[in-house]
Amino acid sequence: MSPVLLLLIGFAVLMLLLLVWALRDPREHAEADRNLDSAEEFGHRHVGYYPQVRQALSAEDFAFLASRGSHQLVQRLRGERRRIALAYLSCLRRDFLKLWRLARMIASMSPQVGVAQELARVRLGVGFSLRYELIRIKFLFGIAPLPDLGTLSDLVSKLSIRLETAMNNLGERAALAAKLASSLDDGHGLNTP
Repeated sequence: MSPVLLLLIGFAVLMLLLLVWALRDPREHAEADRNLDSAEEFGHRHVGYYPQVRQALSAEDFAFLASRGSHQLVQRLRGERRRIALAYLSCLRRDFLKLWRLARMIASMSPQVGVAQELARVRLGVGFSLRYELIRIKFLFGIAPLPDLGTLSDLVSKLSIRLETAMNNLGERAALAAKLASSLDDGHGLNTP
């Protein structure tokens, strides 16, 4: 076996292991999942909270707090806000995984989905997971990566919109197929003697 082929096989196995690891459901996210209200709208939960998270983590907000309170209070609030940002990040991940699984179900129902689209979906999942972990690590080290968090939120929002469009298209096709089948069953579409 050539070294290039072995390298390619090793890279493919590494990517597969990375995908499985990145899409796991860690126990640390399970508590946040149980505490969330299931009545909230699917796929859009994070959109309404990003401005508040961005404001809470802004440097200006901490400067204002520092001018009004003690250093200990500012440090405590910084820690609490970091915890809230991590919970928000966890919700983004959960929303993404739900949408990603929904995309897989829609792809299985659509005859036009090919290998290229499936690879794009897998690449999207791996890319999201890597960005998520990088942002999470930055938050754990006390860095507030607001632009990265905004980009991740936008990615989930765009995926949600694309899936809504795809589901509407599938619904329209299903309604058209049902109407056609109904007309054939009634005999209106057939030339019967």
